[in-house]
Amino acid sequence: MESPSLPLSAALFLMLGAAARFGSAAGLELAATIPMPAVKGRIDHLAADVQGRRLFVAALGNNTVEVLDVERNRHVKSLAGFNEPQGVLYVPQTNRLYVANGNGGRVDILNAASLLPIKRIEELDDADNVRYDAARHTVIVGYGKGALRILQAGSGESAGDVRLEGHPEAFQLERKGPRVLINVPDARQIAVVDRGKQITVAAWNVPAARNFPMALDEEGRRLFVGARSPAVMLVYDADSGKVVAKAKIGADTDDLFFDAVRKRIYVICGAGRLDVFRQESPDRYIKEDSVKTAPRARTGLFVPEDEKLYVAAPAAGSSPARVLVYRVR
Repeated sequence: MESPSLPLSAALFLMLGAAARFGSAAGLELAATIPMPAVKGRIDHLAADVQGRRLFVAALGNNTVEVLDVERNRHVKSLAGFNEPQGVLYVPQTNRLYVANGNGGRVDILNAASLLPIKRIEELDDADNVRYDAARHTVIVGYGKGALRILQAGSGESAGDVRLEGHPEAFQLERKGPRVLINVPDARQIAVVDRGKQITVAAWNVPAARNFPMALDEEGRRLFVGARSPAVMLVYDADSGKVVAKAKIGADTDDLFFDAVRKRIYVICGAGRLDVFRQESPDRYIKEDSVKTAPRARTGLFVPEDEKLYVAAPAAGSSPARVLVYRVR
């Protein structure tokens, strides 16, 4: 029996659809997997030493920081002595590594060359995310039931605190402005802080619960926020604080990143997938792809200098903990 022929228009539609699916899938290519065989439990955030070709992984459940060589895609060293490390930050200007210990209530500062500790900053309960303010040469730590601690990057000495309405999760710093934009899920808000004056200047409502990850498109004046209940990405006008777009995402997100070159947003979801959105315009977003990763792989790091997206996958069953290395195109 002869196969029925499709009308030319329908055939072209299918071909274009297949090409679109292929093109979107080709936007992320799994280039390598770096095993961390001794690591057990939950994995939190990552930091990169771009020049040194190293990746630092906060293995929260293992109480270690893992050091990876991303040139050779291999595990180098496991640093012990931490207590639920959550946030990690590498500062190239001082060659220091900052590690925020959630259960230890402290931030450890390490010499990034020797990987030996040089200072411990106490009384920072539930120390979490860490960011570097290059303009002011300070390090900002989110901690406690609602505060940011500002540290001098060279000495580690305190330069002040900013009080918030709840524990801060992800936050982003403007490079060309004075503001810090902070997810405060307990208050269901985004706090806007003037880091020069060290005061909160605004609070934006979040129409969802458990808003953890955040990314900023400073040039386009858009802020991207991931929420878990419901699982949605919210897009804010970074000037007015109004929600201008939203999109459904996978469950249990803990990291998302904006790719300014390709106008994409990468949403890492603990449900075992990586959602990719394309920014058609500041207020319009199209889902390009949903890439399968690994169970409970909800954190990672986008390194634009290397055109790599790293996704941390905890040990599960016979599969060891590992970092999935995606090349972006």
